Amino acid sequence: MSGVGMGGMKVPSLVSRLSHYGTVREHVPLARYTTWKIGGPADIWFEPAGTEALAVALQYIREAHVPWMIIGKGSNMLILDGGFRGVVIHLGEPFVTLRKEGATLIAGGAYPLVRLAYDAVRRGLSGLTYAGGIPGSVGGAVVMNAGAHGQDTSRVLSYARIVWEDGRVEILRREALEMTYRTTRLQRERGVVVEAAFDLTPGDEQSLRKEMNTLKTHRLRTQPLQEACAGSVFRNPPGDYAARLIEACGLKGTHHGGAQISELHANFIINRGAARASDVLHLIHTVQSCVKERFGIELKTEVLVMGEG
Repeated sequence: MSGVGMGGMKVPSLVSRLSHYGTVREHVPLARYTTWKIGGPADIWFEPAGTEALAVALQYIREAHVPWMIIGKGSNMLILDGGFRGVVIHLGEPFVTLRKEGATLIAGGAYPLVRLAYDAVRRGLSGLTYAGGIPGSVGGAVVMNAGAHGQDTSRVLSYARIVWEDGRVEILRREALEMTYRTTRLQRERGVVVEAAFDLTPGDEQSLRKEMNTLKTHRLRTQPLQEACAGSVFRNPPGDYAARLIEACGLKGTHHGGAQISELHANFIINRGAARASDVLHLIHTVQSCVKERFGIELKTEVLVMGEG
């Protein structure tokens, strides 16, 4: 990597600058950081020391005209086989925080969503039982407006603290995030969620625990969560379900290379052990082509595709 230029700045120069604001590594394989267990290497891996450090680092990255991306728990994401030519930002321990203010839980952007759901139940707070099986981070849940069982993040989110690409730190209320089905403003404007507050309501701990266990049992019975996967691959089209359309095309169980459309749930693609991103993309395009031809519906992916092929 030494001496290679990105956006007019040599990599060693950027690495040196970033090292003052957190942990920096080079040539980091990304497969180990995604739930699909797929992905080539990142040129630069950066874990900021805190919010202020992240803000400064983003300014440096922007000034250097170097591409960047954020990775949390690595769900809902497909990293291509060529990896990522730029900086991959990973929020570490400084962003795994939680505090309680009345019935509001305020969690760091790297706080696991499943853990937050269980924390809420233990405190007798209602509103997050749907999230007990979503394998993502708080930041990712805000960006994607993650949801399940007819509920989503927008229903309980109060605000999110964002570090924008230019280094500005801003608190945005739920309304300002423009949250709709699996979509938010943060998918159009580049920023990092470093903290989010969830307005919950008091409830009975035993009843909430029973509800969450029921939902978890349902997910385990109907989704291949024991396999390497990224969650739902496609967004549900209005008035229908992606899984129903895929199954109607007869594509359940279809495989290419090491990737397979789950036989348990058609909207999941699993890594059977040695899948490449190209295998997953082949299945994604196969599904989209079949559903378009048979039903006239263009399925849109829910997973984010990042990197180079």
